[in-house]
Amino acid sequence: MNAPTDIVVPAAGTMDPELRSAIGRIARVPQLLIACDYDGTLAPIVEDPSKAVPLPESVAAVRALAALPQTTVAVVSGRALRDLAALSRLPSEVHLVGSHGSEFDIGFVERLSPELIAVRTRLRDALREIAAAHPGVRLERKPASVAVHTRGVDPQVAAAAIEAVRSGPATWDDVTVTQGKEVIELSVVATHKGTAVDQLRTQLSASGVLFIGDDVTDENAFGNLHGPDVGIKIGPGDTKAGYRVAEPIEAARALGLLLETRRHWLFGERAVPIERHSMIANGRTMALLTPEAKVTWLCHPKPDSAAIFADLVGGSPAGHFSVSPERGGIPLGQRYRSGTMTVETRWSGLTVTDWLDKPARETTPDGPAVITGDSTLVRVLTGSGRARVEFAPRPEFGQVAVQLQPIGDGLLVLGSNEPVALYSPGVEWEVGNDGGYETAKAVVDLSAAGGQVVLELRFGTHSLEHHRLPIHERQAAAEQPWKDWVASLRLPGTARDLVARSALTLRGLCHEATGSILAAATTSLPEELGGVRNWDYRYCWLRDAAMTARALVDLGSTEEAEAFLRWVDGCVERTGGHPERLHPLYTVDGFELGAEAVIDTLPGYAGSRPVRVGNLANHQLQLDVFGPIADLIAAVADARGSVRDDEWRVLDNMVEAVRRRWHEPDHGIWEARLPPRHHIFSKVMCWMTVDRALHVVRQHGGEDRPEWVELRDRIGANVLEYGWHEHAEAYSVAYGDEEMDASSLWIGLSGLLPGDDPRFLSTVLKIEADLRSGPVVYRYHWDDGLPGREGGFHICTAWLIEAYLRTGRRTDAEELFAQMILTAGPTGLLPEQYDPLAERGLGNHPQAYSHLGLIRCALLLDNMLKQ
Repeated sequence: MNAPTDIVVPAAGTMDPELRSAIGRIARVPQLLIACDYDGTLAPIVEDPSKAVPLPESVAAVRALAALPQTTVAVVSGRALRDLAALSRLPSEVHLVGSHGSEFDIGFVERLSPELIAVRTRLRDALREIAAAHPGVRLERKPASVAVHTRGVDPQVAAAAIEAVRSGPATWDDVTVTQGKEVIELSVVATHKGTAVDQLRTQLSASGVLFIGDDVTDENAFGNLHGPDVGIKIGPGDTKAGYRVAEPIEAARALGLLLETRRHWLFGERAVPIERHSMIANGRTMALLTPEAKVTWLCHPKPDSAAIFADLVGGSPAGHFSVSPERGGIPLGQRYRSGTMTVETRWSGLTVTDWLDKPARETTPDGPAVITGDSTLVRVLTGSGRARVEFAPRPEFGQVAVQLQPIGDGLLVLGSNEPVALYSPGVEWEVGNDGGYETAKAVVDLSAAGGQVVLELRFGTHSLEHHRLPIHERQAAAEQPWKDWVASLRLPGTARDLVARSALTLRGLCHEATGSILAAATTSLPEELGGVRNWDYRYCWLRDAAMTARALVDLGSTEEAEAFLRWVDGCVERTGGHPERLHPLYTVDGFELGAEAVIDTLPGYAGSRPVRVGNLANHQLQLDVFGPIADLIAAVADARGSVRDDEWRVLDNMVEAVRRRWHEPDHGIWEARLPPRHHIFSKVMCWMTVDRALHVVRQHGGEDRPEWVELRDRIGANVLEYGWHEHAEAYSVAYGDEEMDASSLWIGLSGLLPGDDPRFLSTVLKIEADLRSGPVVYRYHWDDGLPGREGGFHICTAWLIEAYLRTGRRTDAEELFAQMILTAGPTGLLPEQYDPLAERGLGNHPQAYSHLGLIRCALLLDNMLKQ
């Protein structure tokens, strides 16, 4: 797939920034056509046209571009097709168009009619006579035309020959004249380079065209460009092209830049393994850091807003904030400060400490004043060396170009919807324009700065005021709530540190202002590298959030669950008395998502496209979502000893939703884009909804609900009878389907079947045989209607571990848990999936499912050890 690596293209030098920007844009169109003239473009002009050899740099770039997917290269020349092929010696992937568009290579040949052949014969005879009368004039015969060349001929003789042509054969009917540099061509086919490029565009369904030429004949092509197209004129003279370079070697440089940019867009830049990213959070939004302290992902103002740094899925042009030693080098390590969401990245002589702060307030005579209007990304550089800093904000996923204005103690980011400022006292910034985007760079000498430099990216304000509190006090104030919270948890002895980190991660995925809980921090991290299974998980799924909150309740924290249940109550209220119409997911604010969209200018993580915003699962029917919510209410009620009014309302609504719709087919937990089926998991979750509701009313309401008992038992009997597949000897994915699905383990995990029931034991064995692969469990292997494959799901691995424990296979559970935690990244974070063959993480990161699964397994294993 990748282009050759031995291409040598001259350095960019002083290329026009506007041309660099145009190349950056055209490089990102879905289907790109690159068309070039030959003489004077790929090959320098020479006295003997038969010796016009293309520049090696141009050939290398053209060859590599032609090898890229979704990319077509054509050479459109005035030369005869046979001569063009013999001289250029370009590979067959490059389309050749000769005689100004009257000759196309295989697949485009146009035969001349007998009438036009007769005109061509008369034309050749007349031009032969003119050439014989003017010494030095040379004729070039082509299938549909004759070119009269005057290069190297005495100027007076050349002028006389051209005049003879113009006053003679050029006036005939059925003859088209094309004037070039020291050449005039007469054709019996009415075409030119512009129509040739249009034909190619139509044939190839090109989204955009880049055309490079130097001759007068190329103006027809320049004149036909439109929309995102780019025209580059080589040399002086009037032109319709939008851009100009001086000579062919600069055209080679432009092609080299196009190659580099498009290759990155198609395949992605060097991708840091997903699981090696660390997340910082403040309850308002979150950011991801690479192991080299690059801020590669940050959405503002909320976690489901557009990204200001999207390097993770778009490479450097999509925005980043980087710090590294001036001398370079791999860090000594990266770690979280114990019990916090603060990350330290260490090199010899340089430590970068990162955290997300909340709005900073100071007391003034007039009351509290806000210095930062929203979140603040704080980056503290300490040490004795020299550090290189690069600040490249790209709001709206890189769709909005901003200006960076150095002023006072920092930089203002101008041009975005909300004010943003980078407070950086003592730092001397150099602002440059790279492809239409402004980037600020600086080198800081930590020794000269007293061993410390503070960078504060302040959102929602243009204030560059100095903060009254010393930075170490601010760090302590930001970290203490995290430390206090972790200290309040009942952590197990099993994998204690990893459980604490998982709990902090889940807490970081909570949106404090609303009570919603994100499924993951990111969008479009792939389930298969290079594949299309790239989804947006920056929203609140009712199911995922309830299971997340339940894991935190099990650790002793009910605050997140109470806030989430209030959020659910609001969502239910907005259904207008129809809780069965709840969507599977909502924005963090509790509203319906907009349409799913694709950002086709972003290359995606490791070239995995498309990059999506929004999620079509919003419109699916998922009847399982009510079960985890009822289970959460039961857990909160047991932990607190009472039930609040809003929780009673939610519980009643969950049971009512199940009563109305449990018997229907649905889309299931995995959101496959297939017709609805009677999914086992959904039916079990409907049963669990009523079962947990009965537990709550009996334990905390002092009453019983006979109608709920009848409903629970009816659902249970239905799924136990119709969900069993005789041939599979297990509970499968859906009624009547033999394929297995890891979610069917919940036939026992829910309590519907006891752990020693032969049907549950058989189901566990079948899922183990069909879906387990080393340290992971795949969710299924059935055809879900999407191309490609995916990794094993950590949450499914956790379910099998629990199933092992419930069926008495403790050793197997301990062994699989040990394998599972080894797949975590160096700072303890887990994405959605793991590929056991490539031994790397896949999917959005960090994933709530994965961390709640780890917590649940650790608690169960710890309880087993205590028994």
